[in-house]
Parts: sequence; C-alpha cells; structure tokens
Amino acid sequence: MNKDLREKVRELGDVPKHIAIIMDGNGRWAKMNSLPRAAGHKEGINSVREIVRVCGEIDVSFLTLYTFSSENWNRPETEVSAIMKLLFSTIRKEIDNLDKNNVRLTTIGNLNDLPKETRKNIKNGISQTRDNTGLNLILALSYGSRQELIRAIRRIGNRIESSQIKSDDITDDVLESELYSAGVPDPDLVIRTGGEYRLSNFLLWQAAYSELLITEKHWPEFRENELLNGIIDYQNRQRRFGQTDEQIKA
Repeated sequence: MNKDLREKVRELGDVPKHIAIIMDGNGRWAKMNSLPRAAGHKEGINSVREIVRVCGEIDVSFLTLYTFSSENWNRPETEVSAIMKLLFSTIRKEIDNLDKNNVRLTTIGNLNDLPKETRKNIKNGISQTRDNTGLNLILALSYGSRQELIRAIRRIGNRIESSQIKSDDITDDVLESELYSAGVPDPDLVIRTGGEYRLSNFLLWQAAYSELLITEKHWPEFRENELLNGIIDYQNRQRRFGQTDEQIKA
C-alpha cells in the first residue's frame, strides 16, 4: 500500500465514480519475459485482483474491465481455450473473496457466446454477489461496442414496430436504456495499458466524454501505484463537457 499516493488522492478529492480499463499487453509482457502467452494472462489475474481491491478501498463505485472482446474469438483456438479455462477457474476461485469484500459482480456483452460451464459459473457468481453494495465489478465478456449499438437499435426498432414508442421519442436516455450498460453511469476515466492509442471497440457511446489515460505499462505490470497515479492525473484535469473554462469557473 502506497500511503503517500493514497493521501494525495484523498486530498485532491473527486475520485472517479466509474473507471473502465482496457487490459492490454498480456502477450507482449510474456514475450518480453520469454514466457508463453498464457503466462501473461495468468499474471494479469494478479493485476485484476489488486486493482479490484484498491478500487474498493478508495471508494470507486464501478470498475469495468475489458476482459474478452467479440474480436478476441479470432485469436488462435489454443489461446482462446486457455483464456476461457482461466476465466472459469478464476471466477470459481475468487468469487467467495469478492463476496466477502462486498463486491458485486456483473457483466456486459454476449454471455451466450461463452462455453456452457464458463457461462454457468459466471451466472452463479453474479447471483451470489447480487445484493452486495460495494464496488460493482463489471466484466466485459464477448463484448463489442458496435455490436452493442446494433443490438440497441434493433431493440428500439422492435419497440417502434409494436407501437410502444415513435421514432421522434428516441433520445439519449432511450438508447442508453437498451445498452448492456443500462443503469450504469458513463466512465469518468478510461485507462488503456500497453501503450496503444485506440479504444478497440470498447464503450464507444459511454466513453464520449470520458477522460482517457494511456500508459506504456503492460497489464501484468499495472498495479496500485499505476492506478493511483492515473487517478491523480485525472483529478488534476478540468472536465469541460463542451463548455469554456470561464463557464466551468462560473
């Protein structure tokens, strides 16, 4: 625990309510350390565990982790299989600890794409923690933002066809109500590890006004100090939402 960084976060105030992270660089970290790619994913779990713990301790309300994208299914079959097995074993191993720490587990994405046993395991974890009131840990699984938007548009189209609403009734709120993330506030801060400068089909609607932070650290290297420094960077920014400095100050 870095008491100095935590104290600075407390002094600055305005801890982001919702942090979303693109956990990139597991494979590159493994290669740099002359390890198989699977070892990078396993070490990345240690980062997940630490970041979840710290977010709960500093009163972050929502943490969304880009765990497996809809495009990741195109990776080599052996790697996809290893990730699914790791996901299954990690949820089974960690869920009691999450529950004990008042963490609520939820997901966004198409869970039906996941292997049956993995899907069942995740749903059991969601059920076990549903009444918890602390950090809401949101795993983006088989998730793609473009696919999410198409799904939302289709659902709104169905509502129009059944005369529940008219096309003129469509607002931001109507569209957001049909997203996987309905009811969850937009992320204040989106962090991408691994040094790449792109969103990779992640929360394209929700991140419209998020602050972005790119770090060269690969995900297995991203721990408490990196998170706290990222939050301090966020706290020192001015969020304008299209307004001028003068309007914000007023």
